[in-house]
Amino acid sequence: MAAVLESLQAATDLFYAFLPRLVSELLLVMASLITWALALLLLCHCCSSARISVGRQEEREQPYGQLSFQQGMCGIERLSALEPSRRVQSEAGVTEYFDQLQQQMQCAGVSAYRRTIQPRGLLLPFFSNAPKLIYIVQGRCVGGMVIPGCPETFQWTQQAAGQQWGEMEEAGQEQRFRDEHQRIQQYREGDVIAVPNGVAHWFYNNGEVPLVAITISDVSSGANQLDNLHRDFLLAGRERRAEQGAQMERAEERKEVNLLSGFDTNLLAEALGVDREVAKKIQNPEDRRGDIVLVERGLEMLRPSRWMEQQVQQQEEQEERQGQCPRNGLEETYCTLKNKQNMADAMLADYYNPRAGRITILNSQKLPMLRFIQMSAVRGQLRKNALVAPLWNVNAHSIMYALRGSCRMQVVGHRGRTIFDGELRQGQLLVVPQHFVVVMQSRSEQFEWIAFKTNDNAMVSQVVGKASVLRGLPVEVLMNSYRISREEARRLKFNRGSEMSIFAPKSVRELQ
Repeated sequence: MAAVLESLQAATDLFYAFLPRLVSELLLVMASLITWALALLLLCHCCSSARISVGRQEEREQPYGQLSFQQGMCGIERLSALEPSRRVQSEAGVTEYFDQLQQQMQCAGVSAYRRTIQPRGLLLPFFSNAPKLIYIVQGRCVGGMVIPGCPETFQWTQQAAGQQWGEMEEAGQEQRFRDEHQRIQQYREGDVIAVPNGVAHWFYNNGEVPLVAITISDVSSGANQLDNLHRDFLLAGRERRAEQGAQMERAEERKEVNLLSGFDTNLLAEALGVDREVAKKIQNPEDRRGDIVLVERGLEMLRPSRWMEQQVQQQEEQEERQGQCPRNGLEETYCTLKNKQNMADAMLADYYNPRAGRITILNSQKLPMLRFIQMSAVRGQLRKNALVAPLWNVNAHSIMYALRGSCRMQVVGHRGRTIFDGELRQGQLLVVPQHFVVVMQSRSEQFEWIAFKTNDNAMVSQVVGKASVLRGLPVEVLMNSYRISREEARRLKFNRGSEMSIFAPKSVRELQ
């Protein structure tokens, strides 16, 4: 028994002798494991941060509104002039949609549609998920935007009914309001209208001819946090089904009835402060007129007289021609920002050649509202056989729409591959991706187009002419680049030296 106790005592002494070393070894192993775990965690965090940083840096380097999903869509092998693929008929007009799922549309991150409104036709109030530019191709109309948080500055009193604008009764007399609403404006052919996303708007054709407008929406804008499909949200009416055509809706989600139709009738009546019958009329799921309806007796509303509108318009145009810019966006509030600009006036041209044509540029420096839209526009007019200098868009995609006539266009993409060589005719649309080089020559007596850019201050770089790449290069560089003589290099550099952007056609004798 004593021997057993001695053995146990010896074992215990041995255990306690090695215990500190065992604990030390165990602590070292645990410390090593913790170190590796922390290192791995730090590495993962750094990689994640680097990816986020790179992503944000890429967003900063890209023009505002161009999201990363487009990068894989711009490997375009062939472009084609597009025409509307779907047609939606309403009671007093029609909307024609270009195929938004075309690769070139996906590359630019835009959607496009052309709308025709008959006289006395009312485009019912709606808003969209993306900012857009509207160009009035034909006709005139009145319309308005309901900007959130802005007051109703047009007030119609009982005494003012039937009077001209500004002929109010003397102060102190009792007046009863008949109506009040936000600003109403007159739009005409050649106007570009900027509409932010999420802002309700409407238009009414008060002219004698159909109103035709082309609309480009920047669905890739950072302001649109849904997907890259264009969506309109109706506040009234119901959209009819698209007519049969070569290409139908495919994956695109279409609007059916107005948003208020989705609410419970009793809850809607309580929210609007009306009885249930009125709420049912507002929802009206059986309305088959579409989103453009006919106003039988015309639309009566409060707006400045035609004479006053013409006076204001003439004053604005005179100030623009004289280079005066009273609206610089600083003294204006968001509610009073000017949202339209006419681009058809020849006196407002930025480039003019009497033998070739003219080009007018509209950016956020001229129309501050475009800073919120992050889009701009260029309108051009070419005489027969005149050319637009070969150029590329530095910081934007360009969506070209032919207004009148036709032209021959060539677009050259990456590695010098021709991706479009054909004709662009009236009513057709073509996307010219960023950095792709394009040249145009008019085939008709007069070719007119409008180009929408996905940047509020879009820039182009011209290959030839004044302020061009060739003009800015030394003669020696041209000689060695193209293996030509000094005289040939000088002719290449200065032959178009007196022209900029638009070139008059040259005869065969002049070219020799």
